[in-house]
Amino acid sequence: MASKLFSPLTIKKITLKNRIVISPMCQYSSVDGFANDWHLVHLGSRASGGVGLIIQEATAVSPEARISPSDLGIWKDEHIEKLKTINEFIVSQNAIPGIQLAHAGRKASVSAPWMGNKKLDFVHGGWQTVAPSAIAYHEDEPFQPEALDKTGIQKVIEDFKAATKRAVEAGYQVMEIHGAHGYLLHQFLSPLTNTRTDEYGGSFENRIRFTLEILEAVQSEWPSDLPLFIRISATDWAEGGWNPEESVKLSKILKEKGVDLIDVSSGGLVSHQQIQLKPGYQVEFAEKIKNEAAILTGAVGLITEANQAEEILQNNQADLVLFARESLRDPNLPLHFAKELNEDILWPKQYARAKV
Repeated sequence: MASKLFSPLTIKKITLKNRIVISPMCQYSSVDGFANDWHLVHLGSRASGGVGLIIQEATAVSPEARISPSDLGIWKDEHIEKLKTINEFIVSQNAIPGIQLAHAGRKASVSAPWMGNKKLDFVHGGWQTVAPSAIAYHEDEPFQPEALDKTGIQKVIEDFKAATKRAVEAGYQVMEIHGAHGYLLHQFLSPLTNTRTDEYGGSFENRIRFTLEILEAVQSEWPSDLPLFIRISATDWAEGGWNPEESVKLSKILKEKGVDLIDVSSGGLVSHQQIQLKPGYQVEFAEKIKNEAAILTGAVGLITEANQAEEILQNNQADLVLFARESLRDPNLPLHFAKELNEDILWPKQYARAKV
């Protein structure tokens, strides 16, 4: 039986050569938002390693949208040149370049993981964070986020729109909006972080309003014939939070509005979350959304083996499988998976002598 992991998938005018996707992974290696040779080698090596789609790390739509001062950005035109060079190389390896646009909200202004992942105060290079409500992620943080007013909300929407226009110029062929992991869109979705009493808070319809407005802004600049994904956290893993039923309900609406695929993750919103970790622990959410919302989904989270990924697809639990840490351990993951699944795929001609 032919492997489904190595079967193509066409979404709008883009055909992925296989169902293996590099999940967005922050590298914390930028200065002033600029990509550099680290990003070229990091992303490029995974393109030559045989993946179908590479989704670039959470890329900030404004300086204050960054998680850390070292995050990648696309808030000014000068960022485009290097990103375009990276994308041209990815395409040369018969892979598809994608970008994840993001705003960290209250989880912004922290140091890189290897520098402690600590909230930065204003003296140490930090900045004022924003959120739907003035609720900090940790109680002991040096300052609280500011609740966005209508002007602030409109600025974020315009930032996403302008970033999308730059993403088109830079040559991305898949767009993903980051609505997961406790970042700004997710903060609006969940009643644990959104206690607003205006049209952006309270009811389900109000809490999803900001996400839908961001979507509309992105769609105003993103070509209608190119794939559009949204990553969501299917559950907060916390009582009273965003849940799988709301995720299905939102996914149905997103499909109606033209979203092609839901990239299904979970958690990240609150520090008291209780995640039940196990191999493929989030796949059930991708399956639920795929079946109940009738939309393409991507599965991610502790998926590390070829047969595991193949089984997810064969069981129709998802349409794409995203790899994060496992792809850091092995940039040539698809080449090795193909051998395990007895699939004969093209290797880069420079490496072909190592194939047998």
